[in-house]
Amino acid sequence: MEFTPSESQSAVAKAVRDFAEKEMRPVVMAYDETQEFPHAVVRKLGELGFMGMTWPEDLGGAALGDLEAVAVIEELARVDPSIALTVASHNSLCTGHIMLFGSENQKKKFVPGLASGNVLGAWGLTEPGSGSDSGGMRTTARREGDGWVLNGSKTFITQGSVAGTYVIMAVTDSSKGKKGISAFIVPAGLRGFTIGKKENKLGMRSSDTATLLFDGVRVPDENLIGKPGYGFPQALAVLDGGRIGIAALSVGIARGALEASIAYAKERRQFGKALAEFQAIQWKIADMATEINAARLLTQRAAWLKSRGEPFSLAASKAKYFASEAAVRAAGEAVQIHGGYGFIKEFPVEKLYRDVKLMTIGEGTSEVLKMIIARHLLNPTHV
Repeated sequence: MEFTPSESQSAVAKAVRDFAEKEMRPVVMAYDETQEFPHAVVRKLGELGFMGMTWPEDLGGAALGDLEAVAVIEELARVDPSIALTVASHNSLCTGHIMLFGSENQKKKFVPGLASGNVLGAWGLTEPGSGSDSGGMRTTARREGDGWVLNGSKTFITQGSVAGTYVIMAVTDSSKGKKGISAFIVPAGLRGFTIGKKENKLGMRSSDTATLLFDGVRVPDENLIGKPGYGFPQALAVLDGGRIGIAALSVGIARGALEASIAYAKERRQFGKALAEFQAIQWKIADMATEINAARLLTQRAAWLKSRGEPFSLAASKAKYFASEAAVRAAGEAVQIHGGYGFIKEFPVEKLYRDVKLMTIGEGTSEVLKMIIARHLLNPTHV
């Protein structure tokens, strides 16, 4: 693996960094306070190609590599994790599922709108009674005529109330357990498909999160992704890719916390000298920087393996687990370095501290990821 960023990677990172500083930083707290979805910012990101980062140009994508994609997410998250989460989930979950497992007709019909950002995507796996135990879902899809009828609900769905295209997992054969779950493309606006509660969240407040309700929603057979009963392994593969994005997002949050801490420590004076001159502060910054570099390397390795078509599930799980936990520690230390000022909204670390906790929960909790890592190591032929 080459550790020096390529010209392409450096150029993409700089373009996103400049965009984030100019277009995002001035409005971060306004969106956070109102919980308004940042349509204007996301529209511009779509125009720049970042809503279809790694997808082919003939489908409207930007055809970036996986290493460029993680650089994009890191740079966005450094300034606003909410917008980074929107970009990451849109690319890897809904669009990613269709690109990985959809038919050519499905890709041609749905991906161009998603890749341009003109249509937002959402992915429905989690339910009120099934979080980490996603195989315990109760949403059903019943065969009827030349299509399927969906009944049930999904919760904590990112882009839930603003998306135009949804990929929904549902039970098509309850007698087969996880092998009876299938995936469907569900356009917004179908009769019986309604948006429920929009969540009022601790952090990531301008990232839209809502409940989806299905009451006799009729979906044509052509919207079934792959074969009936293949939805659960499809979802696991999609989550592997999504974990790389969450790892990159975690690195970006941690980096934003570190940069704010360094600037504050140099400026703030106590007992006649700058905070940066105190060893206690220096050690916090050293720990933060070291863990950020380690998390970035784990993330880049997972992205590199994915780009080469090699197995990357274990690498993605390690990257997401370590990076998310490291980001939580970095955000906590950043607030501590800022003292009382870290507890007020005028300083960016307050928001990063609230946003970061989701990283250890979404796309597989830290506990689930440790189980996955252990299973890979202890019983590699059965994972």
